[in-house]
Amino acid sequence: MQDKLKDGEYKDIQDNIRICHVIITLSLLGGAERMLMRLLLAKPESTDKKMVLVLCRAGAWGEELRSAGVSVHELGMESFLDIPRVFFQLKKFISSFQPDIVQTWMYHADFLGGLAAYLSGYKNIIWGIHRTSLSISDTKSTLVIMKLCALWSRWVPKKIICVAEAGRLAHVAAGYDASRMLVIPNGFDFSKLSATTEQRNALRKDCNFSDDELIIGCLGRFHQVKGQDNFVKAAAIVARSHKKVKFLMVGKNCDVNNVKLIGWINEHNLQDYFVLLGEREDVPVCLTAMDVFCMPSRTEGFPLCLGEAMAMGLPCVATKVGDTAVLAGGTAILAPTQDEQALAQGLLKVIALTKEQRTEMGKQSKEHVIAEFSIDKVCERFNAVYQEIVTNV
Repeated sequence: MQDKLKDGEYKDIQDNIRICHVIITLSLLGGAERMLMRLLLAKPESTDKKMVLVLCRAGAWGEELRSAGVSVHELGMESFLDIPRVFFQLKKFISSFQPDIVQTWMYHADFLGGLAAYLSGYKNIIWGIHRTSLSISDTKSTLVIMKLCALWSRWVPKKIICVAEAGRLAHVAAGYDASRMLVIPNGFDFSKLSATTEQRNALRKDCNFSDDELIIGCLGRFHQVKGQDNFVKAAAIVARSHKKVKFLMVGKNCDVNNVKLIGWINEHNLQDYFVLLGEREDVPVCLTAMDVFCMPSRTEGFPLCLGEAMAMGLPCVATKVGDTAVLAGGTAILAPTQDEQALAQGLLKVIALTKEQRTEMGKQSKEHVIAEFSIDKVCERFNAVYQEIVTNV
């Protein structure tokens, strides 16, 4: 939309412009993927003006977007040998869609999508950064792509949106152009974060939890950066002094088939203390079955799992990584990362509270996250960026 309305006023900028989003995958729903889904579905009346190009697999979430009217194209990249083909497909789709803005999500999409758009003559490009750490478990190829993005950040994107201030600072230090960077934290659709007492009781019964047991839960895909090993170590410390505590893990590969995870649990003789549910679609129900939420991550940008737990009214203990402190707003107990002793002490502090005190702690967390991080507020922030870009062509 190259024509400007008088005085730069737009009736609703997100309804009127064409945006092409480029993302690595939608088959796994991490932070960036969730944010893209929420951003697109928050304005169902404008989905016909949105296109999503998925470098790898679109999966069930891609189908959900298609059902909502979004044009979704899966490019099927499986290795670096596919890059030339995918690059030319990106150029073809972008040119045929003629977007007003091309918005990319994470390093690989920033690199390929941003360059394809730029070389196709589309200069209204927004990159997305959804992490803080630049080294933990990164492959050499990912680090190379990040470095290339840092170099090209001076001329390819007009804006670089970081999910966390900690991420912005880390990437400026890594060579990204600070003048193009801004922070927009993730937002939450609170209408989908609810569960009934009946659902709580039913899941706890399925897990064989008794009414007098306190359930400490952890949510997230199994990965080194998510710190499940430290969660198990902290659980061992807690279990030594509290026999009426159980631990619930939810997330992809957090199940009984995970040999590594089962090995950690067996090493600490915690077989009777852990329930592993694996990947679930009923995350609010899983959260409401918990009494305390724990996030043991080694690194995060803006942790959605913590925000969701807060929105469900859970008292929370988390590692102080990324913008966790900003999200928590003083309502959670924060511990240093990779320190199972500190994590355990945080959990023990919450356990020592009365039920009423834990309820009050969770209430304060819920009030804070609802007041500061609604999806509506995040959409307003994205709209402001879109308006700035299209009105300064």
